[in-house]
Amino acid sequence: MSHAPQQKKDPQAKSERSGARLAVVQALYEMEISGKGTIEALAEFEAFWIGSEVEGITHPPADASFFRDILRGTVDQQRAIDPVLDKALVKGWPLKRIEAVLRAILRAGAYELMFRRDVPARSAITEYVDVAHSFYEGDEPGLVNGVLDRVARDVRAEELALPAGQKG
Repeated sequence: MSHAPQQKKDPQAKSERSGARLAVVQALYEMEISGKGTIEALAEFEAFWIGSEVEGITHPPADASFFRDILRGTVDQQRAIDPVLDKALVKGWPLKRIEAVLRAILRAGAYELMFRRDVPARSAITEYVDVAHSFYEGDEPGLVNGVLDRVARDVRAEELALPAGQKG
């Protein structure tokens, strides 16, 4: 039995997925503070934000289908996601007490861990810690790492039990 050579990961594709995650967090935040719906946020971000310069900030290119899936999925599955995040957060600090951008990061990260099994758990956690670094200089990226790690150990225990580098 022969195996096809493994294709190297395209750095542009990874970069566009990273851009999509950043855009999702921004869109979730915008939706929460403005009351916009998913369709309106999708249209606005795809037309005006992704890959553009807005208010002096350059927004990276993003994988549009990945952006749509993560944004829609996070919104559609919020009732399933929020209790899992509440359980992973420190007692006395429910998700509703967390600042809005941080809440958006945690929800999008939890969505990927819970519903996107094609994305390795450790990669998803690292990506959302990187997103947190885009917004915060303090302890918040560490909080994102700890909370998403607890979520991953809850919803993907079998994957995290494998030695690093092996997929199940």
